[in-house]
Amino acid sequence: MHQPARLQIAAVLSNVSSAEFAKLREIADVSDSVLSKHLSAMAEAGYVTLKKAAMDGRQRTWISFTRKGRKAFKAHMAALQALVASAEQAATAE
Repeated sequence: MHQPARLQIAAVLSNVSSAEFAKLREIADVSDSVLSKHLSAMAEAGYVTLKKAAMDGRQRTWISFTRKGRKAFKAHMAALQALVASAEQAATAE
């Protein structure tokens, strides 16, 4: 999840039960193919599930975090927060 687009995707998914593909594409500011590649990698890791459903007469893809994905995102955020705290301590020690 360290890549910026994946981190953006994960941040969105951590706050919702599911998100529509087009909304994630808009937020991550990437093309369909780039988003698909990121989502495929996240799905292979077991972090997200993708479901297709009809809405407004069109087929849409909805993405949800798995339990494993939520746990991995939480751990990643904790590691980032620890890194920031460490850097702040080092900066104040100078």
